[in-house]
Amino acid sequence: MPDPAAARTPIPERFRAACRARGIEPDPSQLSAARRMQRLYQELMAFKHARRTPLRKLLVHPAVPRGIYLWGEVGRGKSLLMNFFHEVLPYRRKRRVHFHAFMREVHESLRRLRHEADPLLAVGERIARETRFLCFDEFHVSDIADAMILGRLIEALIGRGVVFCITSNYPPHGLYPDGLQRENFLPAIATLERELDVIEVDSGVDYRLRALERIDTYRIGCGPQGDAHLEASFRDLAGGPGHARPVEVLGRELAVRRRALGVIWFDFAVLCGSPRSQNDYLDLAHRHHTVLVSDVPRMTAAQASEARRFGWMVDVFYDRGVKLLLTAACEAGELYREGVHAGEFRRTASRLAEMRTHAYLASPHRTD
Repeated sequence: MPDPAAARTPIPERFRAACRARGIEPDPSQLSAARRMQRLYQELMAFKHARRTPLRKLLVHPAVPRGIYLWGEVGRGKSLLMNFFHEVLPYRRKRRVHFHAFMREVHESLRRLRHEADPLLAVGERIARETRFLCFDEFHVSDIADAMILGRLIEALIGRGVVFCITSNYPPHGLYPDGLQRENFLPAIATLERELDVIEVDSGVDYRLRALERIDTYRIGCGPQGDAHLEASFRDLAGGPGHARPVEVLGRELAVRRRALGVIWFDFAVLCGSPRSQNDYLDLAHRHHTVLVSDVPRMTAAQASEARRFGWMVDVFYDRGVKLLLTAACEAGELYREGVHAGEFRRTASRLAEMRTHAYLASPHRTD
């Protein structure tokens, strides 16, 4: 449950304080979105109060509050606003989740319930029993399997009283623009536009880029000092401390130092010290725009497997526009100089250098 003192602070004020802590001033579109979120908070509390006893649930049928769909360019503060909202809302059945992780769960549930008369309806009923307030971060549709079921799923959830808060880089009509059978996705767009308040957050300033450019994204020095640097960097990028619950990657749990929506921090030994494939890194890249890795060692010839995995990771993150923050024992060109993959590793070192440039830091995160 949220901190009572935090819950008493209006969302616009919390957002102003978070921005000023980063040396920036919130712009009018962000504050307008924060005020709409504050109104939704009040509506949700009134709705909860109206249905707080079994008798009132039978006799009182207040309207379910309209959810919110925040859209705008990368780094405009959408996720930060959503995080504040989720943090202060005193609902037990609330959840925030990356959209693609959620859809993966939906498809797994559909497979398990395939013998039901209407598997999608059964999935919607289960989700609605468990969750009353659902936050989707980075809502972006690129998979035809998702596109085919989203309209009915969202409508089923809203019809069962689930309230949404969604962030996206695209307005509803800009989703799945050139996708196969897009006409079958149009009902989902219509549902989003009809059932949610669509709000553009467009400051013209990329606050995530500002934060990244203030940070030393490749810090030489491991151990406690390096950890302190990554801890401060994580808080700056995630807007808070996050949590340390393991993350599931292709059916296996990986230990994390910290994670929040879109930002995750690992030790090198977890990501590269044991068997991994490129698909593991692709899964992480799909769900996270920023990855922090601590304690990258100077690798010996005997650590060829670790060097190869590290190279795979860098290649995948580079291709997907993932922003990478490291603490390392030495400069990139010295990380792995002798061994069977040393020739290939020169490309890795070159990419690590490019990933520190303004052009790369300003590039979009690709989730297609």
